[in-house]
This record gives sequence, C-alpha cells and structure tokens, in this order.
Amino acid sequence: MQPQPSSASTFSRRSMLAGAAALAGTAATSAPAHAAVPHTGAAAAGPAESPDRAGGHSRATVFRDVRPYGAEATDLVVVGGKVSHGPAPRGARVVDGGGRIALPSLVDAHIHPDKTTWGGSWVSRRPASGIADYVAQDVELFRSQRRPVGKRAYGLMAHAVARGTRAMRAHVDVAPAYGLAGVEGVATARDRLRHALDVQIVAFPQHGVIRTPGTAELLEEAARSGAVDMIGGIDPIGFDQALDEQLDLVFGLADRHGIGVDIHLHDRGEKGLAAMRGIIERTRALSLTGKVTVSHVFCLPALSDTELGAVAADLGELDIALTTVAPSESLVLPVARLREHGVRVGLGSDGVRDSWSPFGDADMLHRAHLLGWVTDVRLDEELTDCHRVAADGGADVMGLAHADLRPGSPADFVLVEGECLPQVVVDMPRRDMVVHGGVVVARDGKFLS
Repeated sequence: MQPQPSSASTFSRRSMLAGAAALAGTAATSAPAHAAVPHTGAAAAGPAESPDRAGGHSRATVFRDVRPYGAEATDLVVVGGKVSHGPAPRGARVVDGGGRIALPSLVDAHIHPDKTTWGGSWVSRRPASGIADYVAQDVELFRSQRRPVGKRAYGLMAHAVARGTRAMRAHVDVAPAYGLAGVEGVATARDRLRHALDVQIVAFPQHGVIRTPGTAELLEEAARSGAVDMIGGIDPIGFDQALDEQLDLVFGLADRHGIGVDIHLHDRGEKGLAAMRGIIERTRALSLTGKVTVSHVFCLPALSDTELGAVAADLGELDIALTTVAPSESLVLPVARLREHGVRVGLGSDGVRDSWSPFGDADMLHRAHLLGWVTDVRLDEELTDCHRVAADGGADVMGLAHADLRPGSPADFVLVEGECLPQVVVDMPRRDMVVHGGVVVARDGKFLS
C-alpha cells in the first residue's frame, strides 16, 4: 500500500499511486511461433466436459480447435501438466476450444488479498490525510469484518483464477494489531487453491518495521513459521525514518531463514535513491542475488538516462526485480530501459476494495489494459507488450517458467473469443476457460471449486 505525497492534505489512492510501467518506445515483440499439433484418435469429450481434476496432471488432454496467440486453429496437447510437442497419447481426453484464442494465464506480481472486502457488504470510506489515517482505517476494517481473513482472501483469489491469473505474490500485513492472522488466513486460502493458483506470501510491515514496536518480533515469527516466502519492508527513510535499522533487520531475517525480500519503496528523489543504494549494498554483501524485489520504485523515472543506466546496471548484475501497478501516467517505470540491463519487471493489482480504495478487481487482463491506457499506447506491438509484462514479466519476478504455449511450458492458459492479442487487451473478453497445469479450473468466468 502507498504512502501519501507530502504536499497533499486530503487525497485518494490515485494521488498516492501515481505509478505505472511505461512501455513507450519498447521494442516490438511478436507472438511466438507454434507448430500445429496433428489431430489424433483421442477419445472425444463434449464441450462442457473438463479433464478429471482427481487425475490431476497425470492425465493427457487435447484442447481441440484453439488458436495460440490468435494464430491458425490447431490442437494443443497437454501431458503431465505441460504442453506437449507430440501427438496425444491414446485415450486422451478432448476438450473443444471452439476456435477460441489461447493465451498464457497472467501473473499478479503485487496484491494485498488480506485487506480486501471482496464479496462482502459495501464499505463506505472516510477521508484520509495521510498514511496514519489509512493504517488506522485498515485496523478498523479488520475488526469490523465478520468474515475471517482466510475466507475473504479465498474469495478474491478464486475470482482472480476465474479471470485468468495463474500465480500471485500476496503482500500480507504483519503488525501488532493483527499478529499473524493475515499470514495464517492467506496461507489457508493458498492451500485451498493449490490446484489452481501458485502463491507466494510476503510478510509485509505496513505499519513500519522500526516505528511500530513488536513488528520485528512478528516478522521473525512469520519467517520462522515457514508460511511466508519473503520478508517485506516499507520506505526505510520516508516512513520508518530508520534506513540502516530497517534494512539490516529485513535483510538479516531473509539471510538467516533463506527466504526473499520484497520492499515497498515510494520515496522519491534522494530518499528513494538512498534506500535503493542500501538495498543494492545488502543484496551484494549477503549474496542474495535473484532473491530481492523492490515494489513501486517511484524514485527511478525522474533520473537522467545516465543515472538510470547506472542504477539499472546494478539491478541487472544482482538480479533485483521490480514491480509496478498502473493507476496513472506519472512516475512511470522505464520498462524498456530496465530490460536492456536484464532487469525483471512485473505488474500487479495492489489493493482490491480495501479501506484505501473502493476500486480494484484482481483481473490482470484489466490491469494490462490499464497499463496500455495510462501509457497511451496504440500500436499492436505495444499492446502485445502490455500483455507480456503481465504474463512473462510477472513470471520472471516470481521465478516461474513462462506459460508461452511452447512445448515443455506449463499448461497454464485461457481461452477467449477474439480476433488477435492486441484486440483482446483492449476489449477484455470473458475468460471462457481457464486451465492450470492442464486442468480446467474455471469456465464462463466462474471458478470451479
């Protein structure tokens, strides 16, 4: 979640979340080529029939008459949860794709499912004049909810699956006001959705690491429990006002427990750059290459090309990933420039119908659409790249294989009505079928529980 701009006395999430991943000037990317898979004598199943979920990934399935990335219709053969290069084995299930476009499922690289009111009664929000107000309203909302975190998170996460999300990195508040209730609730939802969604959990100190006594001990407990994959942080200078203390604690926990780091960084200017230098130094000193992510990163867009190149070179060398959301055109991450240095950049939903904002829907195709809208793209290759940030970019951040429909890739894809990928990004059609590991987990926009 985001801290306030210092100049605003009353503001909205939009005024705080002034970040979006910029794709202007990105190199044109074309959809991968796919060889047609020949029709075989597989046993046919009706259009409404899905692979046996009890059989899981061991079943072979042919998704007949689908158009990978909008190309010519073919059959997509899945064996053992992965796309196969050969013909379907005898007796494989057949699912009729009806000529729909097959596209990789997307990755939500930054979301807060513990805070959501999704699926519950409407919540009327009050004005807020700073992060302290938002944090206080977070606590009030948490205490007022009749549904526990696990149930609320499950509802949102299952909805995300139905919209074509294959994986998410969930930032979960850890603070004395909640203890580890959020971590435990989201972990329960993760277990229930294990067949349909890959989830990483970040223990996120929204109330501050140093400024809120008791938080450090809870982060240690979360790390020791094995329930979290990463330890979070938040604006070491601007909010916690303890650069070295926060980073030493967060990185020390990650190093001791063998987990990753994902830090919210909204500080701009020299404060943000000082925090970035501290993150880079500790990543190098503790040999945490490939295990650190920085979210939002509002300090990068204002840098000169030379300054940005120097920071990006360090990020690329240490394989420090970045994530962004797309609420406005200001403070846009220079994705293309970062990619030149091998920096992994993913896209996320952030908060969804929480105390901070009534907006958000955990639909990553919608988020890719918003990314194109706020960066004012219009070319097909630019729209395609918006989808690529949400698919391959998010997978890179989470350390997952690309679900690019090539032989050997995870069979995580969606089937939609449409003409081509750029048109799908613009029109956001219903996800008629969602497949995870070769198993149909949602149909007609509904999760198959």
